[in-house]
Amino acid sequence: MAAVIYEKRDHIAYITLNRPEVLNSLNKEMWEGLMQAFIDMRDDPNVWVGIITGAGRAFCAGQDIGEIKQWMEKAEKEGRPVEIELPDITVMRGFEFWKPLIAAINGICTGGGLELALTCDIRIASEDARLGLAEVNIGVMPTMTGTQRLTRLVPFGIALEMLLTGDFIDAKRAYEVGLVNKVVPKDKLMEEAEAFAKKLCTKAPLAMRYIKEAAYRGMNMSFAEAVWWEKYVGKAVIGTKDAQEGIKAFLEKRKPEFKGE
Repeated sequence: MAAVIYEKRDHIAYITLNRPEVLNSLNKEMWEGLMQAFIDMRDDPNVWVGIITGAGRAFCAGQDIGEIKQWMEKAEKEGRPVEIELPDITVMRGFEFWKPLIAAINGICTGGGLELALTCDIRIASEDARLGLAEVNIGVMPTMTGTQRLTRLVPFGIALEMLLTGDFIDAKRAYEVGLVNKVVPKDKLMEEAEAFAKKLCTKAPLAMRYIKEAAYRGMNMSFAEAVWWEKYVGKAVIGTKDAQEGIKAFLEKRKPEFKGE
């Protein structure tokens, strides 16, 4: 059984973390499957939006603790410091991906699972979702951008409380602090995620990618630099065929037919 199920329908790509017997904890096979899926999503012009979710009763319980134990035993046997045997380049770090991503968060979402959800642009949670970065409880720390993304997304004090205590918050609290965009009944989760993805698929795909890139790159620039970057990428957008179609459709009072060109 594949650790990651990857499907494409219409302009939407679906990634399902598929190790439900261990709450979709991340192991080597799952990391490899995730990267293969993301590379395909990035390179396929027919994919405009992605949805990530977990099979069974969890989104993702983080890194497989059994594998961490193996890293420690291997280091002890070889008489060297423990190495974190995770990919250097992942969708969380080092891999540029400008298409919109939606996380459909069901049940437990912790550690690397929450870090994966933080990488997404929109987070929709089921009412039973519980979110946290619990690494401190086992004497380690987040290493897939959790200490950086969480502090940029929610109030700094709330982020530090979650990071330092390892405590979980429920979906309602996650919505209150801005960690998730929407909370829905468990049986409506994928329906809501798909509805949002389909809504995005009515928008100009190239414009969405440039907007996402400008927003994220701008966070690492001064405001003065960011507004010039916005102007720069804006020139690229207005030269697309989709921009011509959008303006024409507006003037003709009809829905535009975007093609990602």
